Amino acid sequence: QVQLVESGGGLVQAGGSLRLSCAASGRPFSLYAMGWFPQAPGQEREFVAAISGTGGTTYYSDSVNRRFTISRDNAENTVSLQMNNLKLEDTAAYYCAQSALRPASQARESYRYWGQGTQVTVSS
Repeated sequence: QVQLVESGGGLVQAGGSLRLSCAASGRPFSLYAMGWFPQAPGQEREFVAAISGTGGTTYYSDSVNRRFTISRDNAENTVSLQMNNLKLEDTAAYYCAQSALRPASQARESYRYWGQGTQVTVSS
């Protein structure tokens, strides 16, 4: 059974930083791409970052490019999202997701398993 458990969310002032982590279990971790998808109240869950199974390829949405960094540790079965220069509009529940494929993808439908989410709130 696949489990994804996010941690690291919280309240931060605009301009600050947070680091989210996701611990995965249940499948050979390095075989599958991982992604992060925030969802604000009343909005669709949207792509912000993805990383391939080997960690060699990453993708970012335009809204977070150069502010967020996704990384993974295949020895520890974890994926992280370093978020810098946070903005009010980054406020959302952030979901970690594991793809059905090894290559990184921005397409939400390519992700098969989802965590429970961790809340990030950015204040002014």
